[in-house]
Amino acid sequence: MRTRTTAAALAVAALLTLTACDSGDDPSPRTPESSAQDTGSSATGDVDTAATDTSAPAAEDEAESATLPDLVGLDLQAAQDEAQAAGFYVLDDQDASGQGRLQIYDRNWTVCSQDPEAGTYATDTPVTLYAVKDDESC
Repeated sequence: MRTRTTAAALAVAALLTLTACDSGDDPSPRTPESSAQDTGSSATGDVDTAATDTSAPAAEDEAESATLPDLVGLDLQAAQDEAQAAGFYVLDDQDASGQGRLQIYDRNWTVCSQDPEAGTYATDTPVTLYAVKDDESC
């Protein structure tokens, strides 16, 4: 048992080390090469940079939209599952009683309201579910 635990710990440590070493390799080599090629004509370099910056916001504007279902009345876990099935993954849970309690076990909480309401939104829209414990009223 100890051998397996030690081997697993060493494997995780090695993986983390390789991941840490690999993270800086992707963007760095490309940027200096592009800069070195564009140093002859600085106007061309500026145009390329502007074109790259313009294309990024265009992709953000084309965010996918989906229909957020009405989650009021469901237990908190079921509401989260339905929101994720609809494509919404930016979820927040709040205590609707105002006591600031944390929802540790989502299955014993009932959703009283949601923000935004049911409708069609971009899938990156944050969804907040306001819930109370099952034995409490909204």
